[in-house]
Amino acid sequence: MDSDHEAYILLLLSDSNLPTGSFVASAGLESYVTHGFFTDLASLPVPPPDKMDYTVNFLRDSLSSYAYSALPFVLDAHTIVEEDLRCTQADEDAAERVLDRLKELDELYEVMTLNHVSRRASKTQGVALLTLFSKGFSKPRLTKHLPVSDSSSVTESEARAATLVERLKFLVRREDTHGHLPICWGVLTASLGLSSVERSQYLHLFLQARSLLSASVRLNTIGPYAAQQLLLHTVRPLVESEMSRCKHLTTRHVTSRDPTTGDMQEDEDAALHGPAMTWPLGEILAARHDLQHSRIFNS
Repeated sequence: MDSDHEAYILLLLSDSNLPTGSFVASAGLESYVTHGFFTDLASLPVPPPDKMDYTVNFLRDSLSSYAYSALPFVLDAHTIVEEDLRCTQADEDAAERVLDRLKELDELYEVMTLNHVSRRASKTQGVALLTLFSKGFSKPRLTKHLPVSDSSSVTESEARAATLVERLKFLVRREDTHGHLPICWGVLTASLGLSSVERSQYLHLFLQARSLLSASVRLNTIGPYAAQQLLLHTVRPLVESEMSRCKHLTTRHVTSRDPTTGDMQEDEDAALHGPAMTWPLGEILAARHDLQHSRIFNS
């Protein structure tokens, strides 16, 4: 994929109007506010921090934990699908192996996600991404409005990607796998032909931060102008910092497999370079989301 086309794909994926379900998720922010963490109860002579500072504190801790826990799955899912689509000799057994590896990743993310609220939100947004690929990114039946080179049938790689996404979505609907957000995001970006997995990870982390700020605006903790200020001046260094720390982390479901048999190989350092939860307080507050008397978000 050339750089211009790849940049256009990134612009499409960054559209806030995409029906991905993120609009109803606050990633624990609503519970964080309800439990009083935006209120300074200390009787100090200095003025308390304003809500902008509290928002940045939450954004920093939440984004760091999400980067450590999700980016390894994005990397592995993207790599698995990309390698399959690059293979010139595709068969049914190869497709089954890809689905099995994606199911293993999905199951690992399920057991590593510590509370039911986060699991629920992740699965809702994940299957929305698979549906988006099928219904939103498939080639339209507008042959009169497409260039001659694009009005023909889809390429073999595009057909295989569409079949893979449909089969994965069927497994999710049948509850044979969970369809968590990071895995489905990796599948989506690889199926769209995005060659740079780092760009996929960077955009995924940016969208997570933007979703948090969008939730903060609707919770009336900051205003829309303040949210844009944070996106420009605060989010970028945060995302770049987390990317530098986490972009190479992997679950070892890709690098620790024997290339001929597909069996897992022993790796003593796997536990030190894999996904992790780094913010226990955030997990506890997210788990208490459903206990709120009134709420406007699903997570």
